[in-house]
Amino acid sequence: MSDEVAAMCEQLIKAVNAMMDAGTSQIIRLEALKFCEEFKEKCTFSVLCGLKLAEKSQTSIVRHFGLQILEHVIKFRWNNMSLEEKVQLKDCAMQLLTGTLSILEEEKHIKDVLSRIIVEMIKREWPQHWPDMLKEMESLSSLGEAQAELVMLILLRLAEDVITFQTLPTQRRRDIQQTLTQNMDNLFSFILAILQLSIEDYRRLKSMPGQELQAKAHCQVAATALNTLAGYIDWVAVAHITANNCRLLEMLCLLLSETELQLEAAECLLIAISRKGKLEDRKPFMLLFDDVAINYILSAAQSADGAVICNKSSPAQPVEAVGVVERHYVFLKRLCQVLCALGSQLCSLVGLDVEVEPPANLSKYMEAMLAFTTHPSLFLKSSTQTTWGTLYRHEILSKVPVVVEMAAKYLRATMTNIVKTGFPSRNDSPGCEYSRVDFDSDADFNSAFLSFRGQQMDMLRGACRLAPLEAFQMAAEWLQYQLTSPITTGDTMGKTAEGLCSIHSPSVVQWEAMTVFTDCVVNQTFRNLPKEELPIDQGVELLQAVLNYETKDPLILSCLLTSVSALFPFIVHRPHFLPQVLNKVLTTITFDIVKDCKAPRSRAVKNVRRHASASIIKMCRDHSQLILPCFDMLYNHIKTLFSNDTLLMQMEKTALMEALVLLSNQFKDFAKQQAFLEELMAPMITHWTSEEIKYVLNDPALFLSYVGADEEITEQWKDIDTTGINRSKLGSCLSAILGVVKRACWPADLEEAKAGGYVVGYTASGAPIFRNPCGSQVLAVLPNLLALIRTQHILFMPENMARLSHSYSMAYELVDGEKNTVLGLLQPLVDMYDSSMNKGHLERMQGFFCKAYERSFLILGNAGQCLQQDFYTIEGLVEKLIGSVFFSLDHVPDHRIRPMLRVFLKPLVLSCPKEYYNSLLFPLLGPLFAYMLQRLKVKWEVINQRSAANEDEEEEEAVVSDASQVTKEIVEEQLVRLVTRELLELLTMSCISRKVPEPAVNKEEIDEEEMTDVAPTATPAQPSDELTELGKCLVKHEDIYMNLLIISFTALSWKDTTNCHRTASMVCWSLLRQVIGGNLLSEAVTWFFISVLKGLQMHGQHEVCNSSLTQLAMLIYEALRPRYAELRTVMTQIPNLNVQALDQYDHRLMDPAAQRFGEKKRKDQFKKLIAGTVGKALCQQFKKEVHIRNLPSLFKKPKIEKDIQKNEPLGLETLFSLERNPL
Repeated sequence: MSDEVAAMCEQLIKAVNAMMDAGTSQIIRLEALKFCEEFKEKCTFSVLCGLKLAEKSQTSIVRHFGLQILEHVIKFRWNNMSLEEKVQLKDCAMQLLTGTLSILEEEKHIKDVLSRIIVEMIKREWPQHWPDMLKEMESLSSLGEAQAELVMLILLRLAEDVITFQTLPTQRRRDIQQTLTQNMDNLFSFILAILQLSIEDYRRLKSMPGQELQAKAHCQVAATALNTLAGYIDWVAVAHITANNCRLLEMLCLLLSETELQLEAAECLLIAISRKGKLEDRKPFMLLFDDVAINYILSAAQSADGAVICNKSSPAQPVEAVGVVERHYVFLKRLCQVLCALGSQLCSLVGLDVEVEPPANLSKYMEAMLAFTTHPSLFLKSSTQTTWGTLYRHEILSKVPVVVEMAAKYLRATMTNIVKTGFPSRNDSPGCEYSRVDFDSDADFNSAFLSFRGQQMDMLRGACRLAPLEAFQMAAEWLQYQLTSPITTGDTMGKTAEGLCSIHSPSVVQWEAMTVFTDCVVNQTFRNLPKEELPIDQGVELLQAVLNYETKDPLILSCLLTSVSALFPFIVHRPHFLPQVLNKVLTTITFDIVKDCKAPRSRAVKNVRRHASASIIKMCRDHSQLILPCFDMLYNHIKTLFSNDTLLMQMEKTALMEALVLLSNQFKDFAKQQAFLEELMAPMITHWTSEEIKYVLNDPALFLSYVGADEEITEQWKDIDTTGINRSKLGSCLSAILGVVKRACWPADLEEAKAGGYVVGYTASGAPIFRNPCGSQVLAVLPNLLALIRTQHILFMPENMARLSHSYSMAYELVDGEKNTVLGLLQPLVDMYDSSMNKGHLERMQGFFCKAYERSFLILGNAGQCLQQDFYTIEGLVEKLIGSVFFSLDHVPDHRIRPMLRVFLKPLVLSCPKEYYNSLLFPLLGPLFAYMLQRLKVKWEVINQRSAANEDEEEEEAVVSDASQVTKEIVEEQLVRLVTRELLELLTMSCISRKVPEPAVNKEEIDEEEMTDVAPTATPAQPSDELTELGKCLVKHEDIYMNLLIISFTALSWKDTTNCHRTASMVCWSLLRQVIGGNLLSEAVTWFFISVLKGLQMHGQHEVCNSSLTQLAMLIYEALRPRYAELRTVMTQIPNLNVQALDQYDHRLMDPAAQRFGEKKRKDQFKKLIAGTVGKALCQQFKKEVHIRNLPSLFKKPKIEKDIQKNEPLGLETLFSLERNPL
């Protein structure tokens, strides 16, 4: 046997070395891997080979493989091993722990696998068959530093597997956890003793000459002991952490000054202070607010901050040589988190029943928080924000003078923090060095900074509530400073016009931050100060200064507009400044860097025009009554602008029209408002309803020719683009109509509406019937609008697709930006302000078709709410909608179907009165749901086939495919998901009246043991959702109702977990239970049940889906099983079903006299019954199962039997006993 073992070991060593050699070919590496794996599975003397390979004389790679063999044997063969084999393997494993190299020589991966071997045996045998395990570990730790470290690693791994990852069966996990809890006093004392002894030896030896290695060994033991403590502190009773007057916390604070151990100590401290639980148990944490503890934390933070940047004091050093010392930086992060956790504990304890007062040295704590808030690192600044917010919202602490005084300092810090600097690719800020550690790209930094700025604004509002006047003074000073400071463009790298800024220019980043700050502060000033205390005069002076400021830089001008909007509330108190404000905004709408320049406008110019357009709309929406006296002046000015075709683009024209419509709503006179709207819309209506446009919109070929999609792009054609003008006119008409439909309305006050002539009658229930002043115009444009929708659908037919010129063959495709949106990707961070907006002809054509389609449906979607009975009573409305909106849908791609569902049908369903359900919604929704069911079935079938083909494909050629084709398939699949979600949301909105919220859990008061013993699971919505009025009507139509059921239950097995969970938890049971009491066909019942089981097969590996699907399956089974025996037949086909358990479940379900369990226990039993249907995630499908047998329970009293004395002992309790003789 020894010769055979030696020969096999020699082959294994060659195989392992071949696998790990970088020069080995792929074929040889795969053959070596296959040989090693087959050896693990089949060799009968693998333990002997593993022990030989694990000897110290072997290389670390070979030793690691030998130990892996032993671990494999324990994990997969332990249940089949004899008692003697288990004893022998256990003894050999313990000998391996004593026979390692020294602690500094031994490789980390060897220590890791050694600890795994012992933990795998502990998980299978402790405490029942290895009662002295902890004593053996204690004895082992006394043999040397290497053994002490291994014991710490074993205890840490045990806690991770049992508590953190819970990789054991429930009973074994409970046995081990409860035993650990019972022995926690001794265990904690043991770990702390190892830690303290190692620290003392380290401190004693580190300064002694020649003892550096020995000191380092003790330091490593201490670090490992701290890591082990971190694995236990998170879940043990708080009493263990605070025992002996918080001795552990005191020790951790002292270690913050030890450079080699401070990071591990800080992590332990963070976990300890972050503990939840009963407030009374957490009171001792307030000892950390003592001067001694706070001083240790602050001193450590100052030392780490000084050491975090290497070569910081050498200005002559090149930029590349200056960097962040990662360990010091991580330690600084942990200290920041420790302070924040301490603040959270303070806010939880102060002012409640536990009688904790604000600490006397709260100011020192606040100064420390402020220091981290002003640090250059974005991570550190961001980490403190939640704590500031909690302090400012706290009922008691927010009134403490120290906190109020600190609010002013926090406001000053915010002025610096919201300046967008620190991009990792730049070197214009101290934060750049930290950003290079924390972020991979400028795009990542930009996303994180925007999130941080949002947090900062929330905290700023809280600070403003405490010091509103101080905040306003700071904002005023900053604004005045920017108005008087010269413009600094910085290094724009020649991208912008001469003298203009880029988005990274110093002036721009300061202006942008100032406007964000001012906008927030002014808003809070008006909210928090009484009217008589408002700084009206100062605010008006600031506004006057802003209005007088002149600049030709579009980026600065955009910030100026934000300042005007922020200060606009002061106009309410000084209305005579209103004309100046309007003039400033209207002038900006026509802004150009160079007047009468025919070159394409830059993105910066277009953005500032867009900003001005949005500003005028916002003013007219929020302050329409204030602006109404200036209506005539504004209208005349706008008419002058409209008379010059070169001044305004389509976007600005639409915005100005919307602003006028918003103001006209304040006429509160139907006739006057109607006359104004007719005058305003006359050019658009005339063009849209002309005979020429009517012919164009009804003829696909003529339409393509009119917009130029059938023409080839040539050099000569580029100079005279007449079709571009046609597209612009059509787009302007659609935008104007949409703007009027969205903005025109009747007065909100019923009396004013009646007096103004807006009310034309009352419904049978007494509700008023309103008429909209834009009704006649919208009704006039509807015929051509429906014709346009129909024509756009016809364009997707093959014969019309062929009419597209080669240049515009992709005119109906998604542009790259829309693809990124569909895929949920961030748009690339590019300085687009600096480049001109010269779109290609294809991109313009794609934009036209996309906007025309979406705006058409937006108009239709808003028409019902806008026109009400004028829309619903249109003669032949259903036939017109079916003949246009639903025409030729087979050829319409998914990215066009989606806006139809989202912006037309959803608003239509929401706004439609009950009396029009039968005449309008039923004829529309019935065919739509039937069609979409068939369409999505085909689409999902294609996706499933494609996925199956990709999984089965093994040829290398299939992997190397066209990237564009792969992207196209991904986009198509994602679009199918989005369309499915839109349809299911439409179904839910139509039928389900409310969603049951998930119950909130008060984590503050969760019992500690319960927190660790119960795995987190999602709570599905209970089947108490009521149907809407529309839903109740829909279920009365059998065809529509069956389609709704089929869509809902079929969607459970489509590859979209979001759809599955929403549908299973909110829709399926609510719809099905409407007919539970009726006579359903047995085939239908089995189909519903099987559909749920298919959903479990597809999505069961996701806990949220598993919970909702299991609940749904149980509801169906319990409701229908008594009348449909076919459901039992389905259950018996589930793999690995326990038939006896199914019989017991059926007996309790069907026998009235049988004991009924509670819902939770029934669900657990049912979950076990259907466990065989649950699919596995791809990463788990080929993983070999590890089976750990349950041992006799330690915590259940055995039943006493009369013949107990006659039973012979099995000897299992002495399996690993120390007293027995080793084999």
